[in-house]
Amino acid sequence: MSNTPMAANPLTRAVLEIDEYASGLGWDQPARLFALVDTARLRAQEPSLAAQLGLTDESETAGLTPIEQDEIPSGAPLDEFLATIAWPDAVTGCALTVERLMLPPSAEGQVPSGLDEAGLATWVARHPERQEVRMTVAVLRDGSRESALRLREKDSSTEVLTGPDLVPGLADALTATFAD
Repeated sequence: MSNTPMAANPLTRAVLEIDEYASGLGWDQPARLFALVDTARLRAQEPSLAAQLGLTDESETAGLTPIEQDEIPSGAPLDEFLATIAWPDAVTGCALTVERLMLPPSAEGQVPSGLDEAGLATWVARHPERQEVRMTVAVLRDGSRESALRLREKDSSTEVLTGPDLVPGLADALTATFAD
């Protein structure tokens, strides 16, 4: 993608490419799951698919190509859905983009006790310091991980925060999709 900032490694580039793609779709979108495949391997083993995806530039040899998967069922909890996934060997990694409400760490002490999951979600949605965030998290079979966070109020590719440990729980859940 032409608007995707350059990044040092292929996994970070893939995460930023997915973030930019999701940004182009706008906010209030469902979660999206992507398989990550080695671009050179895809080009060699599936030339017609590579051509469909516009991957004809053979100078790119160390990249990862995100391939969006079927829509995630809207009624299923995300953790339960991820527990049902098994990837074929050709898939090097996977990524997920999802929107959530977040609170600053200072709000942690304000959480009322005794709330169930639905009550907590309602409380967070009404909190004056809540932030809407789009999280894109990717993992590779070798354990590598990367994340990108984009706040709705700072919706710009220059304001995307990246790092391997920004959303550890989601990265762990994605890593588990590669367990035997």
